[in-house]
Amino acid sequence: MATARPTLDATHREVTGKHVSRLRREGRLPGVVYGHGVESANVSVDNHEFEILRRRAGPNTLIDLSVDGKKSRPVLVNGLQVHPVSRKPLHVDLFLVRMTQELTVEVPLIPRGLAPAVDLLNGTLLHVTEAVRVRALPDHLPQTIEYPVESLVDFEGTIKVSDLELPPDITLLTDPEDVVAKVLPPRIEVEEVPEVVEGEEGEEGAEAPEGEAAGEGGGEATGEEASTER
Repeated sequence: MATARPTLDATHREVTGKHVSRLRREGRLPGVVYGHGVESANVSVDNHEFEILRRRAGPNTLIDLSVDGKKSRPVLVNGLQVHPVSRKPLHVDLFLVRMTQELTVEVPLIPRGLAPAVDLLNGTLLHVTEAVRVRALPDHLPQTIEYPVESLVDFEGTIKVSDLELPPDITLLTDPEDVVAKVLPPRIEVEEVPEVVEGEEGEEGAEAPEGEAAGEGGGEATGEEASTER
């Protein structure tokens, strides 16, 4: 049984440019709906509802969008502008899709399990490729692609794009030879041995500071020093 798609209500907006800041203060998120062969339309959606939807939906989730209460149509969130500090949404691009037309998207890769080279050899798992490009019909777009890392038993092994298990109804566009993940060996820190300067091995053998007499403190003078004192 197919899972019902999430829904989102929008209203047509006349406000554009700098004036959309007023919409944001009112809790509305400005956006645009566009697609191939259709005229783009300026809309706004409830900011709170969109935030909830964004947390629950994946990057390639189809959304049934209704504008001004009209019949809903499937869209994808194709672009989202956020505030650089607060990370709150500022503007959303909604792409109107045709269910019979294939789309090209990027799908995030998610590692699964534990690599023996990490657990036993104290290595670090490196994610070389974090997403792959695929083409598929809108309702066949995967949200993520998981891959096991148990095959990484040493630092020589790699997982390539060709090793991924992909759904049969998508076309891979990324180079199959691209490396997805590997394990890096631990960094070896060489401990520096302090250089031993002659006469500094111990306090007893240390030279007296320049200008201090070796016999200071009651010691007996010898050699030239003794003859000079005479």
